[in-house]
Amino acid sequence: MTLTKTQGLVSMPDEAQVRWTALGDTARKPAVVLLHGGPGLPDYLGALAPMVADLAPVYRYDQRGTGRSPWHGPHSLARHVDDLAALLDAWDVPRAVLIGHSYGTDLASRFCLRHSDRVAAALMMCGPFTGDWRAEYRAERRRRMTTAQQERLRALEELPHRTEEQEVELLTLSWFTDHADPGRGWHWAAEGARHRRPVNWSMNAELGRDGRADPLDDHLAELRARLPARAELLGGADDPRPLSALDSLALQLDLPLTRVEDAGHEPWLEQPDAVRAHLRRFVRDAVGA
Repeated sequence: MTLTKTQGLVSMPDEAQVRWTALGDTARKPAVVLLHGGPGLPDYLGALAPMVADLAPVYRYDQRGTGRSPWHGPHSLARHVDDLAALLDAWDVPRAVLIGHSYGTDLASRFCLRHSDRVAAALMMCGPFTGDWRAEYRAERRRRMTTAQQERLRALEELPHRTEEQEVELLTLSWFTDHADPGRGWHWAAEGARHRRPVNWSMNAELGRDGRADPLDDHLAELRARLPARAELLGGADDPRPLSALDSLALQLDLPLTRVEDAGHEPWLEQPDAVRAHLRRFVRDAVGA
């Protein structure tokens, strides 16, 4: 089956330019929107779109300030929520099936808080992480690295300026522990370090500060009330971010949590068949509903 690919550029009220891509028949409703993580990375969810684009059109976009969406002004979580609402308007999508990954789950959650009427279903992959999870995450990352790798990463992080090769090395060291298989994880991290670029470190820092000032933890009761009837969590059993944090969140939000065994923070890389089957079941149910 040949799927139609379209793309375009949406201008925001503050003159930011957001580039998007769609796969599938965009006349069909509702549509699926993939929300990538970072924050500060360009879209990297291209492998997921063909898994479900025959069931519903799939939209992806580079968040402002990343990839092909140039922006040099300030960033805020509220502005990124507004961007998603503006994109849905531009696409003529009244209600969307949101599939977020990592930071994209935080964005999806905050969008549900403000625009619950526009969310037909929501699948949160590998996030959002709430509560006191960071210390366990940092400890697990260190456990997966050698002492030399830890020291080299610290040295690269402390450099005031990095060359291209140093940036690639830093990102590879930062990301390879995300995967269950360390050998393949190094390959995927090195590949990502060269293609998920450039990293918008300023955006990452600004949205991090914004999230700490107004943590999602403070809105979980409201989020539970505003999530769509079809909402689920999915996590890699070997993600260095503790799956226990997602277990706790699932209880607080009264959501089902699916564990993907032998997979880390990007489970579609290590277990593509399992992720494909889950996404297809979820989207089919959401579109059928």
